[in-house]
Amino acid sequence: MRLRRRHLDALTWKVTHEARERRTGADFLAFLKRLARAYPEGEVHLILDDVSTHKTPDVKAWLARHKRFRFHFTPTSASWMNQSET
Repeated sequence: MRLRRRHLDALTWKVTHEARERRTGADFLAFLKRLARAYPEGEVHLILDDVSTHKTPDVKAWLARHKRFRFHFTPTSASWMNQSET
């Protein structure tokens, strides 16, 4: 099974996505970098589940350097709140 990551632009409904074999902090960090290139300006709000790969030291360091990115974590077992999941 491949892990899918998606970003839904709520204004344009454009979806940026990728599939990876594993779920690692390094994979998530690569996806963040891809989003930074795809959306070079403005604030980027990401709605995430609370999986540990979203909170690694490398991800936290990247987030500290990229202040325009904001993480919002859904409560446990509430993936239905994330529009890209529906």
